[in-house]
Amino acid sequence: MYSAIAANKRNTVIIVGLFVALIGGLAYAWGYYSGQGSSALMIIGFVAIYALIQYYAAASLAVAMSGAIEIQKSDNPRLWRVVENLAIREGMPMPKVYIIPDEAPNAFATGRDPKHAVVAATSGLLAIMDDQELEGVMAHEMGHVKNYDIRVTTIVFGLVSAIGVLADFALRMAFWSNHGSRNRSDNDNQLGLILLAIGIVGSIVAFLIGPLVSAAVSRQREYLADASGAESTRYPEGLARALQKLGQYGRPMRRASSSMAHMYISDPMKPGMVERLFSTHPPIPKRVERLLNMGGKF
Repeated sequence: MYSAIAANKRNTVIIVGLFVALIGGLAYAWGYYSGQGSSALMIIGFVAIYALIQYYAAASLAVAMSGAIEIQKSDNPRLWRVVENLAIREGMPMPKVYIIPDEAPNAFATGRDPKHAVVAATSGLLAIMDDQELEGVMAHEMGHVKNYDIRVTTIVFGLVSAIGVLADFALRMAFWSNHGSRNRSDNDNQLGLILLAIGIVGSIVAFLIGPLVSAAVSRQREYLADASGAESTRYPEGLARALQKLGQYGRPMRRASSSMAHMYISDPMKPGMVERLFSTHPPIPKRVERLLNMGGKF
């Protein structure tokens, strides 16, 4: 289990590092060949500020988009006690607890750190899970909070957005440079071709490779949260059974949103064959297999 956690963290750092190198290379090429280096820095700065706002507003947006309702202990003692016991066991602050009025079984966690955490479960999840399975699910969600997964996904989102903005500006400049004047020098033609190449490469990264990388990072964090939840409960079989139920009884959520699909324990969209390539979740059978393999290590 610990080797899997280390591998997931290492792979995430490598992926994010490659994205930083790529966006740095595109920004350098933009500034060097266009002579507008300061504009490229302004674009990157704008995207960074936008991602920062998203980072601080993520929890509130997720709650509003899901239709979740905050509860206290008297509203649902069963769910509250499970979350409270896990928080005490892990030495974490008690997160805010929400219930989503939806028959589709699912759960999610968000928040920029353990002090500003939110965990939520659907009414459908509470209806089909026994106590051990519910504890496994909420331990998984608390694992997301403990591992600061929201920070990783926000960083990746900001990098992909920055590349997309740079690509769009490069394509626009290439277009106007090709149509701006009839008396064009060889240097102008070369600049237009270079900007066009930067725009095409950036667009491919932002609209094709970017979502693939985001999904890969999210899938790794799901495995890590599974391992963290199993470590917390010392009973991987509980989470394994819960995942099997999610696979069996799962259905699309009424207010499912692709923008927050990575937050849920199970994909709320139920995608088709093509969309599975970009899925934010690894296959449930593989997650169950990993959990059952680590069951004898506690």
